[in-house]
Amino acid sequence: MNQNTTLTFVSTLNQEYIGPTLAVILISVGVFFTWKLRFVPRHYRSAWKLLFADQTAKGKASANEGMSPVQALSTAIASQVGTGNIVGVAMALFMGGPGALFWLWVSAICGMSTNFAEATLGQKYKTLNDDGHMVGGPAYYIRQGMNNKWLAVIFSIFFIMALGMIGIMVQANSISDAVGTFLPASFNKLYIGIALTIFVGFVLSGGVTSIASFAERVVPFMAGIFVIGSLAFVFMNFSLLGDTFTDVFKYAFTPKAGAGGVVGYSVMSAIRYGISRGLFSNEAGLGSTPHAHAIAKVKNPYEQGMFAMIGLSVNILICTLTALVIMLSGVLESHPDMLGIGMAQEAFCTKFGIIGKYFIAVAIFFFALTTIIGWYFFAAQNVRYLFGEKMIWPYRTVVMLLIVVASVTKVELVWELADTFNFFIVLPNVIALLFLSPQVAREVEKMRRHISNNTLGQEKS
Repeated sequence: MNQNTTLTFVSTLNQEYIGPTLAVILISVGVFFTWKLRFVPRHYRSAWKLLFADQTAKGKASANEGMSPVQALSTAIASQVGTGNIVGVAMALFMGGPGALFWLWVSAICGMSTNFAEATLGQKYKTLNDDGHMVGGPAYYIRQGMNNKWLAVIFSIFFIMALGMIGIMVQANSISDAVGTFLPASFNKLYIGIALTIFVGFVLSGGVTSIASFAERVVPFMAGIFVIGSLAFVFMNFSLLGDTFTDVFKYAFTPKAGAGGVVGYSVMSAIRYGISRGLFSNEAGLGSTPHAHAIAKVKNPYEQGMFAMIGLSVNILICTLTALVIMLSGVLESHPDMLGIGMAQEAFCTKFGIIGKYFIAVAIFFFALTTIIGWYFFAAQNVRYLFGEKMIWPYRTVVMLLIVVASVTKVELVWELADTFNFFIVLPNVIALLFLSPQVAREVEKMRRHISNNTLGQEKS
């Protein structure tokens, strides 16, 4: 079976079976936790108040003490805010039309409850390993909370493969393409890969302290630049904003017929692609961000669950702005054959000219870079779980080699394989979340008592 045949087979498997199945599983889990936790997103405002009021929210990270809540939150956002916020959103609009944005919001609200559960359980079952490193994540709450060793092993193996290796290759390839936008076509992208490897290796060599510091500084910068640029575009098209939001709500429940070369959209397409792209962008249920939230230094497990909701809201803000820019620009109608990054670049170019193309290239660079750092850190937690600290350096070496290879390789197949492997990550994580849901519910009750008594963020009860 050659590469093209394999790509076709895996792509069909993902689109027809695995993708829809995962979307159903993840949205069902999100709905369950939204009900079980009595709509925990309504405490979103309290989460911000806690983050600003908690004097321990800021601070330095260390291997044996973990990260501050802000550093853990930044590291989680580094993973959640990636190329999917641009490519995934563009694809959702292309396949599902304006109504897909509404269903993307629905998936985000449900995802907040799932993220809350993951972060809370990560905190509850974090531990110091034999080498003195603070560790946590799904493998740990599966092993300790469910007392199921093999399910934890399955999760860890597929997580390392899907996000810690294949996923990192995809992100590295995105960076190579983004930087290549500024260079002559004849420039050898191998040099980009080598330079990226050196930089990433430098950040990773500092361990938890360096990774936390990098995320804390870069994530607000990259998100801020993209938000400012997108808001400027929206402001320049402010007169069209009302009609755009009308289309979002209208076509979420009503099919849009195609006429005069304009592509039509069905309600089912809007639901399917809005929900699936939203879930895979915010990573709720995937089991990635709990690795960061688990090692935050907080007084109560539910506190980091609250902070996890903030992280997801940043993700949905960027997704929403991407969608608004694309819809306001009119490229969905004028360039119906354009996909992914090209659609986003063309959208920004309608107001910013050639600068719009470079703006997206810079955004992709930072989004992919922070995702590499985040996914490496999460995968390293699973390497520690399976093999101990002795295998971190060999794993890091493999990552460095993969970054170089990915910079000069087309990675459509490995991206599809990563989506396939996600199925084997989600299943054990979801099983654990449902099994341990009573513990999450008890943490929510503690949180509500503290909120009602105005003692939020105080010592454990």
